[in-house]
Amino acid sequence: MIGGDALLLRPWRAADAAELVLVQRGDAALRRWTAAAVDDEAAALAWIAGQARGWETGDRMGFAVVAVGSSDSPDGEGELLGHIALRDVLWGDGRAEGGYWTAARARGRGVAPRALTALTGWAFDQGLTRLELLHQMDNTASCRVALKCGYERAGVVPAAPPEFPLDGCLHARLRGGQGRMAST
Repeated sequence: MIGGDALLLRPWRAADAAELVLVQRGDAALRRWTAAAVDDEAAALAWIAGQARGWETGDRMGFAVVAVGSSDSPDGEGELLGHIALRDVLWGDGRAEGGYWTAARARGRGVAPRALTALTGWAFDQGLTRLELLHQMDNTASCRVALKCGYERAGVVPAAPPEFPLDGCLHARLRGGQGRMAST
């Protein structure tokens, strides 16, 4: 688990399935930017199981982003605010790609930058040295989050339909500080 600025990043649990469905159902903006739509509890459980497999193999670490400090919950956790992950983790090369989404109820509250800041620090503490973020060119919100968190623009990645229908903007950040990123 990673704590940071009134947020908790923790591995997904089967108990999150119902809330995951509620967050994704009917959120056209979220569905536009995410590859896997979750329409029912069975799909949510399958998606959560995929997150667990990533942890087991070490090549993907997916975190539920939840609010902290809730008096309604015995564990102090509040509502589900989003998801953040490291994927395509190459421990030997010290590289990984990050990705994130926020629930509609969390947008405009600084959740994505706070979660990305926490994840970035954790990833560098784990020994990674270069983190990358890739978003479609028209996803201006993700671009703002990346820049706010010190991820510099590092290049343009050509579209790869159908999974990535538009050109992508690649951002990167190096452990130990910012600096000019080489295009990849």
